[in-house]
Amino acid sequence: MKKYLLIGCSLLIFGCNDGDLQIETVDFDSIDTVQNCDTVSTTTSNVLFKINGDEALIVTLPSGLLQNTVTTTDLESAVPGSSQVSYRIFSDNVTSAYFCDSPPPLTPTVKEEIEAEGGSIFITTTTEDSVTFTHTIRLSGITFLNENGSRITDLQVSEFGTVTTGG
Repeated sequence: MKKYLLIGCSLLIFGCNDGDLQIETVDFDSIDTVQNCDTVSTTTSNVLFKINGDEALIVTLPSGLLQNTVTTTDLESAVPGSSQVSYRIFSDNVTSAYFCDSPPPLTPTVKEEIEAEGGSIFITTTTEDSVTFTHTIRLSGITFLNENGSRITDLQVSEFGTVTTGG
């Protein structure tokens, strides 16, 4: 009987969750709006983000990746490297004020931030009038690993969205 009691207690002690966040899905495909704080520029780096309640997906593009030229092939930027992709979970719903106000609001706070460990960003540029350029941003092969080395199992982000420059 003592043997079974010891096994049962061991399972209870070692089988408990330690409270770490377990992220299984990153889904921003249903969020159409890509936000930014300043005017999107072809000459400076750009920080773009999508907000989904208490989560945010942040893409940082290097200076010169967006160009006011129609592309015949996709421009590619490596992640990590020239571009960065971050996923944040907040303590409460977040707004653009968190990213755009200086200083940012005290709440919500970041509960977890995960930087992408691999992948690529592809940019396709079109124009209707040779003045305003539309840049379609797609993510490919983005890999997130949390601090425990666990991979996020389902990344539902393929087309990040569009931004415009010029005009």
